[in-house]
Amino acid sequence: MATSSPHAPAPDEPSPADFYLYETLLADDERKILDHARTFLREKVKPLVNEYWAKGEFPHELIGLFRDSGLTALSWEGYGEHRPAVSHLLSGMVAMEMSRVDASVATFFGVHDGLGFYSILAGGDREQRERWLPAMASLEKVAAFALTEPLGGSDVSGGMRTTAERVGDTWILNGAKKWIGNGTFADHVVVWARDIRDDQVKGFVVDKGTPGFEAVKIEGKIALRIVQNAEITLTDVRVPESNRLQRVNSFRDVAEILRVTRSGVSWQALGVMIGAYELALAYAKERRQFGRPIAEFQMVQDLLVKSLGSITASWGMLVQLARLQDQGICRDEHSSLAKAFTTSRMREVVASCREIFGGNGIVLDYDIARFFADAEALYSYEGTREMNSLIVGKSITGRSAFV
Repeated sequence: MATSSPHAPAPDEPSPADFYLYETLLADDERKILDHARTFLREKVKPLVNEYWAKGEFPHELIGLFRDSGLTALSWEGYGEHRPAVSHLLSGMVAMEMSRVDASVATFFGVHDGLGFYSILAGGDREQRERWLPAMASLEKVAAFALTEPLGGSDVSGGMRTTAERVGDTWILNGAKKWIGNGTFADHVVVWARDIRDDQVKGFVVDKGTPGFEAVKIEGKIALRIVQNAEITLTDVRVPESNRLQRVNSFRDVAEILRVTRSGVSWQALGVMIGAYELALAYAKERRQFGRPIAEFQMVQDLLVKSLGSITASWGMLVQLARLQDQGICRDEHSSLAKAFTTSRMREVVASCREIFGGNGIVLDYDIARFFADAEALYSYEGTREMNSLIVGKSITGRSAFV
């Protein structure tokens, strides 16, 4: 699809959204990785996204491109091209760069490289990690993460309906999952189910093609249309004990995985803000009304400054969150506050930036409509604002308000 999108910064140009120069916090070798990611995403990924977003399809050629990019498994020690794990600040900024180009691509990568990969890394034993992770780190195999259910989202921790029953050395899974990113084509799906014997949540790696496993694409989405979300049904799906994640014994273990990956969504939200702001700023300088660029109008400048303030505040919060993660002292409430705050600010920023485009802001050619729509999905997944607020509220008051 041809695009009329205004000029965005070249890969080697500093972003006008980095008003407080946060990128200077990276070491020189880290900056080279970020610059490589920025160039790769702008040159290889951006040309594809509008066409596939409009069709609601996934560009599978991206898997091969990412496989050769050196950007997989950045965060995980011993995997990927960068065997020592990079800092959380760098991995966060790479996630930010992905969403700065397209939130769907960032979500695909976050599900595979974050939720799916880390579930096995954190929950699997040595044999399981050696069996699955090398191929996942190189994107020879794609992962998905199946937690949410048709009748259970925020309450799935205590109301999981998908069951697992052990019969000898085999587990039999029954139930349904919904909104599972990558679910239609993933090679390995990490399925969470309630053990009917002890009522505890356990994790299982279900391979594509397993009898009784069915994944149907969810149609009609208005956000993250490139992401292939599936509704999954499990009918007497037989999984060997060797495919049960051996270090997962309750939902507390699942919550630990979500704590680590939730910060990635916050960085994605920041990327969406930056992408929308850059588009709006460039458009305001080029679009003329009443004989002059609309960037000279006070109300347009006010929208841009408010957006820049939200970006700058969110970026500062995430820099400190990354430091806490690198020091090993990040808690659930730290990640939850970041997710609640950044996604709320994201909603405001994309609305303001779309407003600057006027009528042009509702067509895909200018890119901003895609950012505006996709923000709604990031606002909801990995814990709604309300649920994350309750996590933080319990921390600061010492009292739980969960029903």
